[in-house]
Amino acid sequence: MTPEETIRLFHKTLENLEKWMDKADEYAKSRGFEVDVLATSRLAPDAFNFIQQVQSACDQAKYAAAYFGGKQPPSHPDNEQNFAELRQRIRKCKDFLATVKGNDFDGAEERKVAPSWMGGRWVRGHDYLVEMAVPNFFFHVTMAYAILRHNGVQLGKLDYIGGLPTREE
Repeated sequence: MTPEETIRLFHKTLENLEKWMDKADEYAKSRGFEVDVLATSRLAPDAFNFIQQVQSACDQAKYAAAYFGGKQPPSHPDNEQNFAELRQRIRKCKDFLATVKGNDFDGAEERKVAPSWMGGRWVRGHDYLVEMAVPNFFFHVTMAYAILRHNGVQLGKLDYIGGLPTREE
């Protein structure tokens, strides 16, 4: 998968995440509780809660887009407290992903990627894509999905996969 295809997939998956949040909202209303109760839910005591999972997925997507597109990632402080604020973060992230396109990806697979947490070390763009960006993004998205599912939101595989670009014969 190319960096450009990866960013496209991240965008689609973030759209799916918004749809899961729509289903969570409907579920909460049908059960008579505020959806924001789910925002602090987690799968295990030492695991990130829903808010942190969404923040981390958005961060991974935007940093990957920035690294692959040779751009500066936007700053998004981790201050979201509820679903409405998380939706805004997802939209900001998708908006940034949409700015990286075409020639921005030229040389991305060979570009040096040196996140600050690597302490002065770096990896090739392709290695970052395969070894970090894709697995880390999908880890956090899957955990967000699992938190909602664990709490009773009716989600299934097709919700996770989302729509397909089908064609007529």
